[in-house]
This record gives sequence, C-alpha cells and structure tokens, in this order.
Amino acid sequence: MTLRRFRDDPEGTREALMAATYRALSTHGYADLTIGRIGEEFEKSVSLIYHHYDGKDDLLVDFLGYLLEEFETASVVDGDAAPDDRLRRALELARTGPLDDDIELARTLVELRAQAAHDPDYREQFDRTDRLFRDRYAAIIRSGVEQGVFRDVNPESTAEFLVTTINGAILQRVTTGRPVDPVFEGLEGYVRSHLLIGDGDRGPTSL
Repeated sequence: MTLRRFRDDPEGTREALMAATYRALSTHGYADLTIGRIGEEFEKSVSLIYHHYDGKDDLLVDFLGYLLEEFETASVVDGDAAPDDRLRRALELARTGPLDDDIELARTLVELRAQAAHDPDYREQFDRTDRLFRDRYAAIIRSGVEQGVFRDVNPESTAEFLVTTINGAILQRVTTGRPVDPVFEGLEGYVRSHLLIGDGDRGPTSL
C-alpha cells in the first residue's frame, strides 16, 4: 500500500510542493534540508514557497500534517467487520502499510518525530495522530468487549500499549534495520492469548 499523492502526478501547487518536500527530505534528511533544496525539487519558483511559509520548519509542520492525514486515510479498516477481524486488519495495515512499503517514508517520520522533543508544533501533529490511532484501536476493543469477543480489558490502556509498541517497532526498524515482523507476531500472539475469549473462557483480564 502506498500513499497516493506521492506516487501519482500531484494535483495542484500544494500537492506538488508536498511531493517536492518529501523528495528533498528523503535525499538530504532534516538537518541538511533547506528551502533552496526543496526548491530544487519544485517545478515552480522558490519565491512561491516563501510566499506561503516563513521558513523550513513552518513548511515541514504543514508537510507533516499533510503526510499524517494521508497515512490515516490509508489505514482505515472496514467498520462492518467483526471486532477481532477489524483489529487484526488494523495491525496488518500497520505492519504492511506505507511505512513498511517505503523505508524513506518511515525514516522521514522518525526524523520529524525527533523534532517534537523540543518543538511544540511538531509535537502537536504527532500527538494528534497518535491519539487518532489510540481512539481507533480503543473503539474496536470496546466493541469487542461489548460483543463478548474480547475479554473485559481497559480499551484505552490496551490501545495505548498497541500504539506505543507499533511506534517502537518503526523506530527500531529505521535506526537499526531490524525487521518489524517479530514485533507484530508478538502483538498477534497477545491478541490471541490476552484479548480473544475462547470456549469456556469468560474470566476478565487486565492490561
């Protein structure tokens, strides 16, 4: 699965600029990125960039919001499926989705996430996206508990565990090159052993 707007011809000036920013980030990384280098990837005038943005970080915060919105859209699961199937599909999308398909994309997000340690604008973007995925997973888990498919776990803390583990797997892949498959195999095992209710198993558990 790929992000549509970075694979097809961009639609309009903003999409073209976002694609140019992505290419420049992939080539130079955050530390060596400049508006001039983004302009080298942009078919229109560099002055147009300065017309819309005050500088590199102003552009990158907008780019990050754009990128995360695309990623969120690409990770939507079928809301009509059974809760256990929805959760498995959500984890599969996290494993085989855009971040796994494109290591440069994953590296770009990790570099930008590092800026959130000291920049509240970056932090706000990542907090918004992490919260969205936590809410998605929590809604699936809550539905599964209500339907008797999952044990009586806390949906919010369980979702927090899943999102934190996935983020850690992505960070590990980018910084060490280790594959994410063992992590997701562990998450699948967790779903089977700690969430799913088996025959004759109706006892509560907790996370």
